[in-house]
Amino acid sequence: MAAYKLGVEVVSAHDLMPKDGQGSASACVELMFDGQQFRTTVKNKDLNPVWNESFYFNVSDPSNLPELALEAYLYSVNKSIDGSRSFLGKVRIAGTSFVPYPDAVVMHYPLEKRGMFSRVKGELGLKVYITNDPSIKASNPLLAMDPVSNNPPPTPAEQIAADITGINLNTSQEHRAEVKTLHTIAKEVHHQQHGHVAASIAEQPSKYAVAVDQMKPEPQPPKIVRMYSAASQQPVDYALKETSPFLGGGQVVGGRVIRRADKHANTYDLVEKMQYLFVRVVKARELPDKDITGSLDPYVEVRVGNYRGITKHFEKQKNPEWNAVFAFSRDRMQASILEVVVKDKDLLKDDFVGLARFDLNDVPMRVPPDSPLAPEWYRLVGKTGDTSKGELMLAVWIGTQDDEAFPDAWHSDAATLDASAITHMKSKVYHAPRLWYLRVNIIEAQDVAIANKTLYPDVFVRAQVGHQLGRTKPVQARNLNPFWNEDLMFVAAEPFEDHLILSLEDRVSPNKDEVLGRVIVPLTMIDRRADDRIIHGKWFSLEKPVLVDVDQLKKEKFSTRLHLRLCLDGGYHVLDESTNYSSDLRPTAKQLWKPSIGLLELGILGAQGIVPMKTRDGKGSSDTYCVAKYGSKWVRTRTVVNNPNPKFNEQYTWEVYDPATVLTVGAFDNGQLGEKGDEKTSSCKDAKIGKVRIRLSTLETGRVYTHSYPLLVLHPSGVKKMGELHLAIRFSSTSLVNMMYLYSRPLLPKMHYVRPIPVLQVDMLRYQAVQIVSARLGRMEPPLRKEVVEYMSDFDSHLWSMRRSKANFFRLMSVFSGLFAVSKWFSGVCSWRNPITTVLVHILFIMLVCFPELILPTMFLYMFLIGVWNYRYRPRYPPHMNTKISHVEAVHPDELDEEFDTLPTSRSPEIVRMRYDRLRSVAGRIQTVVGDIATQGERIQALLSWRDPRATSIFVLLCLIAAIVLYVTPLQVLAALGGFYIMRHPRFRYRLPSIPVNFFRRLPARTDSML
Repeated sequence: MAAYKLGVEVVSAHDLMPKDGQGSASACVELMFDGQQFRTTVKNKDLNPVWNESFYFNVSDPSNLPELALEAYLYSVNKSIDGSRSFLGKVRIAGTSFVPYPDAVVMHYPLEKRGMFSRVKGELGLKVYITNDPSIKASNPLLAMDPVSNNPPPTPAEQIAADITGINLNTSQEHRAEVKTLHTIAKEVHHQQHGHVAASIAEQPSKYAVAVDQMKPEPQPPKIVRMYSAASQQPVDYALKETSPFLGGGQVVGGRVIRRADKHANTYDLVEKMQYLFVRVVKARELPDKDITGSLDPYVEVRVGNYRGITKHFEKQKNPEWNAVFAFSRDRMQASILEVVVKDKDLLKDDFVGLARFDLNDVPMRVPPDSPLAPEWYRLVGKTGDTSKGELMLAVWIGTQDDEAFPDAWHSDAATLDASAITHMKSKVYHAPRLWYLRVNIIEAQDVAIANKTLYPDVFVRAQVGHQLGRTKPVQARNLNPFWNEDLMFVAAEPFEDHLILSLEDRVSPNKDEVLGRVIVPLTMIDRRADDRIIHGKWFSLEKPVLVDVDQLKKEKFSTRLHLRLCLDGGYHVLDESTNYSSDLRPTAKQLWKPSIGLLELGILGAQGIVPMKTRDGKGSSDTYCVAKYGSKWVRTRTVVNNPNPKFNEQYTWEVYDPATVLTVGAFDNGQLGEKGDEKTSSCKDAKIGKVRIRLSTLETGRVYTHSYPLLVLHPSGVKKMGELHLAIRFSSTSLVNMMYLYSRPLLPKMHYVRPIPVLQVDMLRYQAVQIVSARLGRMEPPLRKEVVEYMSDFDSHLWSMRRSKANFFRLMSVFSGLFAVSKWFSGVCSWRNPITTVLVHILFIMLVCFPELILPTMFLYMFLIGVWNYRYRPRYPPHMNTKISHVEAVHPDELDEEFDTLPTSRSPEIVRMRYDRLRSVAGRIQTVVGDIATQGERIQALLSWRDPRATSIFVLLCLIAAIVLYVTPLQVLAALGGFYIMRHPRFRYRLPSIPVNFFRRLPARTDSML
C-alpha cells in the first residue's frame, strides 16, 4: 500500500504589507508539517507575488492526521542585511480540513497576526490535499536555516519592538506562538480516484451515552400532547401522542431510557428488537437428473409452517449457485421444523429432488458483532429416506434486524408477490449527488459570420446543460462583435455526465432562429472556486455544423469566437428543497465544511391504522414503507406487505452540522408490487400516506422523543388522517459551545451574502436541483421514485393556494396580536376604565420621565422575567402538523380543487373564469390597502414639498415654534406633559378627531394624478 502524502500548492498572495522600507516586499512562504519544513522561492519587490510551486510532505501516521496541522509563514527577505526577515503573516490549517485531490480547490486564506502589535494584511492562496499516488515523491527537505534562528531568545521588550516594526527576531519563538485554528471542512475523507485516503484517516465517530436512572419500568398509556395555545388547538384525533415503548436500550419514560440491570447497551437502542430466522441458501452440487433428457432445472423452496420462500431456477444446471437469504419473523412462526426442499422446474408439475430438515430449537443464535455464520454442506434426503440426492450448502441462524443480512433478505410477507417485485421491497441507504452551481458569464462574440450581409444580425447565445436551458438577450451587432456580459446559472451534479452546449444564433424572423456556431464544453474541464475570486475569461472557437445528409455532418472552418467566463461555484449551498424546511446548509466545496456538532439518531418503530390504499383480492390493502431525509442522506425502510399496522424497527444515524435544520420522514404505499401472474405495475405511482417534519433546534440534547405522529394528508375533499407513525428520536451534541456559537453565524454560506442570487433565480434553480436529484435517485436499486422525492422536498410549496394565503395572513395577524393586545390595554388605561391601574401607570410614567436611564433596563428586565415565567410552560415535544394553523378545517371545497389543479389548468373555462374573478376581487382589496399605505407616505412627503402652500407654511411655522419651545423647555417636562395629555380623563376628551389628525388628512397625495 502506497504511503500517504500531503500535497501543498502555494499559488499566490496579494495585498501584502510593505516591509522593506521602500513600499514593497520580497516575499517567500515557509511551510511546516509533522516536523518537515519547506520554503518557496523569493519574489523580489512584489506585493502580489505568484509562485505556483508544489510541495509534498510525508504522513508518518495517517490515523493521527486530524491532530496535526499545516502551518504557512510568510516572510519578507531583506538580502542586503544578512538575509534578515520580516514577518508578513501566517496561516494555520487543521488536519480535519485536508481532502482528497479531486475535491481540492484553491482557497485564499486571510493572513493572521503573530501578536497584538503585528501589522498584517493580505491573503495567501493555497491548495491542500491528501494523496497516495506512488508516482509522487516527497519534496527535498529544507537544507539551510536562517542565520537568525541560532540567536538567543529575545527579551520581552525586544519582542514587542519586533511586533511593532514587523522584524522577525527569532523563528522558533514565532512558531511557538499561540495560533488560531482554522477549520474548513468536515471530518470524513471520502475515497476518490486520485489519492484514496484510508479509512483510518477519518476520525472515529464519537460515542454518545445517555445517563439513566435505575427505575422500575411501568407501562404507560399514550398521552395526548398539546402543541400550541388554546386558540390553535386541533381535534384530539389529529394530536401528537407521547408513548413509553420498550426499546433495545430499555423503556423510555419521560424522555429517559430506563435500562434494566440485565440489559446491555447496543447499537440499536432506539428500536424494538425483532428476532428472525435467517436461512442462507448458497449453492448445490452433484444434483441428480430428473428429466427424460437428463437435464435439471433446480430451485430451492424454504418452508416454515405456512410460510415459504422460493429462489430463482437455473436451466440445465446441476451445480447451481443462488446465494439467497430468507428471513422469517419468529413472532409469526408456529411450526418447529424448517424444511429446505430442492425441486426441478417443469411445465406441468415440479419434481421433488431432495430436502434438508432442521429443528428450530437447535438453530444457533447470532449476535453482532460476531462474524457471519459459516455455511456448511448438507446431504439431501429423498422421500424414501435415501441420501444419494446431492448436497446443499446452507447457513441457518436466529438473529435480529441489526444483522447485516437483514436489508437484502427475502421476507416471509412477500410470499404472494412476483419475484421481480422483491427488489422494490428492500431497505436501502441513498446518498444524493453533490450539486454545484455552474456560472456561465457570456461576455462577447467576435467576427460573427452571417449569410445575409445586407442586414445587421440580431444575435443571442443559447446555453444548455442536460435539460436546463438559458439564453441571453438579443443584441443587434452592427460591427459583428456583439457584447452581452450576462450571467447564466445552471445546476450540475457529480459525477458530471452532461456537457455545456453553447450556440450562437441569429433571429432571422419572429419564429425562426439560425444557428451561427456551436461549442461543447465538458463540465470536468471547468474550473472550480470556493470564494468570489475573479475567473479569467477564455476564448472559444465556434464550429458551424453543415447538414450533408441524414447520418453525417461535415464540419468546415469557422472563425467566430465566443468570450466566456466559466466556473463551478462551490461557495454556495445548492437549495434542493424548500428554504423553510432545509435539512442541510453547507456549501458545496468540502473545504468550507465545519466539524459536526452532534449526532441525530432516528428509530422508525412502525405505523398504526394505515388506511387501505388499493385493493388486492377484492380487499383493501396497503404495502407501506418509510423514507427519511436529512442532508444528502436518504434512507428507505423495507416494505411491509398487506399490513395496516406495519412494524419496521429500523434505526438510522446522521451527523448534524447545524441545529436550524429539519428532518423529514414520509410514509408511502408501494405501487410496484404485483401478485404472482399479474402484469407488472412499474407505471403505478407510490401513493403518499403522510409525512412528519421535525426541526432539530426544538429538541433537547440527549433526550429520547418517542411519539406517535398523525399522518395528515390534504385531499381535494379535505384533510384526512391516513394513520399514525411511531418514531423514536435522539439528538446528541458533541460540543455545547460550538452549537451556541453557530447561533451567531450566518444561516447560509458566505457567498450567498457576498454575491447574492436573485430570489426568482433561486426558485428556478431549486426546481432544476430537485429534478436532478429525483433522476439520480430513480436510477438506483431499488429506485426512489420521482413522486417520492418531490413530496419529501416540498416541490410544489411555491405554487398559488388560496388556503395557504389565508393561513399565512392569519399567522401574520397572530404575530401582531401581542401589539394589538397592548394597544387595547393602553386604550383602557387612557379611558380610565380601571382608575387604580391608570394611576399606577401615571406614577410609572413619571418615574421613567424623571429617570430616563431606567427605560431600557426596565424593558430588558421585564422581558427576562417573562422568559423565566414562561420556562414552566415551555414546549417539551417537537411541533407537528396543525390543521387549524394550516386553515384546512373551514376551507371551501372549490379552493381545495383549485389548489390541486395542474399547471396549466385542466378545469373547464367556466370554473377558470369564476376563480379568476375571485382572485381579482382579492387582489383588488390588497391593491386598496397598498394604495392607502402609499397615500399616507405621500402626505408625509407633502409636509415640506409646498404642494399645498398653506399647509406647508403652517407646518414650517409650527416647526419654528416647536424648535424654540424645545430649546427653552426641558425634554422631561415636554414628555411628561405629552404623556398626561394622551392619558387624560375621558371628561377632557372630544368625540371628533384631534387637530393634528385633521391637518394630516387634508394634505394632498398623488392619487389625483393616477388614471
